[in-house]
Amino acid sequence: MNTRAIIVLITVLGSLYPLRADDEQPVDYESKVPKFNYAQTLPKQQAQLETNPLMLRFRKSRLRLAADPHRPIYHFVNPENRMGDANGLCRWQNRWHLFYQCRPAEEDRVHWGHTVSDDLIHWQDLPYAIYPQPEYHSYSGSTLVESDRVIAMYHGTRVGNFVATSSDPLLLNWEKLGGAPVIPIKSPDGSPLPYRVFDPCIWKQEGVYYALSGWTRPRVPDGQLVRANFLFKSTDLVNWEYLHPFVEGDRFTRIGDDGACPYFWPIGDRHILVFFSHISGGQYLLGDYDTERHKFVVTSHGLFNRGATEPGGVHAPSATPDGQGGLVVIFDMNQARPTKGWNENMTLPRRLSLQTKDQLRVEPAGEIESLRGQHKHVEPMTLPANKEVVLKNIRGNAMEIMATINPQNSSTLEINVLRSPNKEEYTRIVFYRNRGYQGQSLLSIDSSRSSTLADVSLRAPETGPISLDPGEPLELRVFLDKSVVEVFANGQRCLAVRVYPGRQDSLGVSLRSQGNDAELKSLDAWQMKSIY
Repeated sequence: MNTRAIIVLITVLGSLYPLRADDEQPVDYESKVPKFNYAQTLPKQQAQLETNPLMLRFRKSRLRLAADPHRPIYHFVNPENRMGDANGLCRWQNRWHLFYQCRPAEEDRVHWGHTVSDDLIHWQDLPYAIYPQPEYHSYSGSTLVESDRVIAMYHGTRVGNFVATSSDPLLLNWEKLGGAPVIPIKSPDGSPLPYRVFDPCIWKQEGVYYALSGWTRPRVPDGQLVRANFLFKSTDLVNWEYLHPFVEGDRFTRIGDDGACPYFWPIGDRHILVFFSHISGGQYLLGDYDTERHKFVVTSHGLFNRGATEPGGVHAPSATPDGQGGLVVIFDMNQARPTKGWNENMTLPRRLSLQTKDQLRVEPAGEIESLRGQHKHVEPMTLPANKEVVLKNIRGNAMEIMATINPQNSSTLEINVLRSPNKEEYTRIVFYRNRGYQGQSLLSIDSSRSSTLADVSLRAPETGPISLDPGEPLELRVFLDKSVVEVFANGQRCLAVRVYPGRQDSLGVSLRSQGNDAELKSLDAWQMKSIY
């Protein structure tokens, strides 16, 4: 079991058995972080933020941390201290809001950090949104946008799941309904509960609110733990009735998987349940929502992770509707090297839509093109077999590369990025033609030679399937951002890992075709601007 899984297990056990002498006496978990009341109009809020002590502190922290050569410049990173799961992604009054787990400088307890964007790419820091009290940590959750407010439902460790609401222009003021968990961890009389209380999500149907609570349940008949999401309903957001386990027909997830960080929503003419397993990473279930029985009938499944979530892998998702029948999802990425004053970052936002009845399409979301700066173009060329071609004019560690390659009869294609001149360091993006199950091809990011630094935790390659029709070229969008390599391929696959080159000259790009010639049809590269 990895470190993150152990920490989560300890936290959940602590939630079930709070560490206090007298369970009947409340514990004061009031946050030490300064908290402010904000105006209810946008101009007044913006004026307040100009002189807000937290905002002034964030700006100074960003300036100080910007000198770190591995800190990304266009993938969101929180302004200070450590960050965790993405939470509560939503669109409110024409702005995108992203919340995230963070641990402020004042104390090592999880609050909800907050950032806002007009385009899903350029993010503006906002003050902390949700503070822990009466819970110990304010853990993961999701949001539901109504016409007059945004509802956040999240897990408060040691006590249960909470509901908080906000209705001001920048979602700065939050009120916890009842000031207590709406789904407590313990029953009033201490009797065993038929469900687990952990990460929740929320939606509304015909005037009734529904919520899922994540985690696990024993499998019949052997008692082994499997992924579970428990369904509740409410008419007032405060009083919740437990119904039953929600998912039906899940023959896809593994023994030991859990249903953390769930998000349930329509996608096209179907429904999707996005979630995270501390055993096998980010995943989704596709199926149909039986609204009479209130059951999600699953027909297919997929993975967002194709390898370990740590070190240096993609972690928990946060999702929201994109307004066009799809979803936007953002993940946090784990670190693979100690970094002073910060640790994780977010992926680029991804748009999920239906490719077929049981297959997702994934592509970058937001106005990523707005970050493009200096442009370089490579003319079409033959990639000779078994010979590395170094692209002398394509160099950088904050770039977008868009390449179209016809594999022809080559067995593998490589794009080596963040390459030092003599290949002491390089990250290998590899396409294995027809080397997967049932003739599928494979796409891989191999970071085993990415760094010569002694304190970097190297990882096995992140590898996932991709299917190309006869004659269809490989189309890659590669995003390099200091310590992030994120690759989108043919609308089918996105892979991402953290890397930490130790050499200042690890900036090069090369191509290679193995076994037979291949054809580079086009390649364009842009230097990318900072979002701050």
